[in-house]
Amino acid sequence: MVSASPKPRSSSGQAASPRERSLVPVGMATILPHAAKQVRRLEEELLDQVNRWGYDEIILPTFEYLDVLAPGLEPELIEHCYQFVDRTTGRTLLLRPDATAQIARTVAMGLTGESLPLRLSYRTSVFRYEQEHAGRGREIFQVGAELIGLDDVTSDSEVIGVMIECLHRIGLQSFKVSLGHVGFIKGLLLRSGLSAQGQKLAEQAAARKDLPRLEEVLASERIAKTAARAIREAPELYGQEEVLARGRVLAAGDPALTTPLERLTQVYRVLCEAGHRDSLLLDLGEFRGFDYYDGVVFDVFAEGIGAELGGGGRYDHLIGRFGRPLPSTGFGLDVDRLFRTVAFPDETSISARVDYLVAAPGRATRLLTDVAAQLRLTRSRVVQRTIKGSDVGLLSGAVEAGLAQQAAAVVVVGAPGMGHEDVLVIESLKTHVPDRRSGDLSRFSKKMALADLVATARRSRRQGKERS
Repeated sequence: MVSASPKPRSSSGQAASPRERSLVPVGMATILPHAAKQVRRLEEELLDQVNRWGYDEIILPTFEYLDVLAPGLEPELIEHCYQFVDRTTGRTLLLRPDATAQIARTVAMGLTGESLPLRLSYRTSVFRYEQEHAGRGREIFQVGAELIGLDDVTSDSEVIGVMIECLHRIGLQSFKVSLGHVGFIKGLLLRSGLSAQGQKLAEQAAARKDLPRLEEVLASERIAKTAARAIREAPELYGQEEVLARGRVLAAGDPALTTPLERLTQVYRVLCEAGHRDSLLLDLGEFRGFDYYDGVVFDVFAEGIGAELGGGGRYDHLIGRFGRPLPSTGFGLDVDRLFRTVAFPDETSISARVDYLVAAPGRATRLLTDVAAQLRLTRSRVVQRTIKGSDVGLLSGAVEAGLAQQAAAVVVVGAPGMGHEDVLVIESLKTHVPDRRSGDLSRFSKKMALADLVATARRSRRQGKERS
């Protein structure tokens, strides 16, 4: 695995000029080929890891009817949705703002069947309006997983463990999972006597760790000093086991507070026993920004990134909003932020963009197509190219084309004096052809039977697969 190395870059792979920015909607990005290859590799590794835990991928619709999805969305999120009218029905559509709510709706409708538990994964984009200074795009690439139908410590720890293993899989070593339980701070707020509106405002402030705003809310409702002190202290209670001990003191035996603390303690211990202690940070003020969370919750942070890389938690009541109550928990990871956090190999160390460039003169196009097709059957990446001009320049033209495509090898077919079953092969172009513009390039090529080349390609792919 590679070590983490924060890099200030976007998933487009390069900075955009002012003119380019004016041609693309704010908060949207074009991901260029090299960066796209890295992003797809990142996504595939994440999905492969959750698949090993038995999670099956689900593909979600880009549009949803607002009135159908609204029960799973908080009002503030609906305000940040992109909405438009369906020309067919006249109903309001919205671009997908949240994958978890979509999965909850899908499960509640019975589309995934009756068998429980369900383990679902997804790779998708969500769309939300964000101010330009908010530090994130309006299209957010996500990979996530949901465990539906179980409500116990094991299921909480499973989801968090899967996420931690995903982060290790992509090479992220230095990160912290901030682990809490929304029931604890909600219990403190409820016990204080805050009004319904005051409690909502306090929850929002706590979720943002906005202590001055939290203080304003408490002062405006004249909360008793003892209760206010406990509420102010909770967002600053983070660390290891000592945090739980202090939480019990603040709970003062109140079951509404001791019950979530005990659940959090059990999950923490299971994760520590699984070897994840160094990645964990207990935070009694942890309060995810979505109001459907109602149990153990968590966020992921890494050095050099001023925002969470992802997170999740338990949402036992969300699916019930759509008609079928089921306990559930899950996580989502922000692919763009992971891309900017994980170190990738240097361009020069990445394997060739093309395994073979197959070249032929114009008169041998049928043979060119046939040889390229046979090589592709070995699962090699092959580009074909017709070389114009005289036969004299065939080899040099093929080499030039191979270098331009960053091919590992060039295969020339249809050269003068060669049969249909023979090819010329030049491998390791930059090493074997240091001066390709002069000299006799034929001394760097070797003649071989097409069947032997295909067998070599198949063997090479098989060995590469075994190494990976």
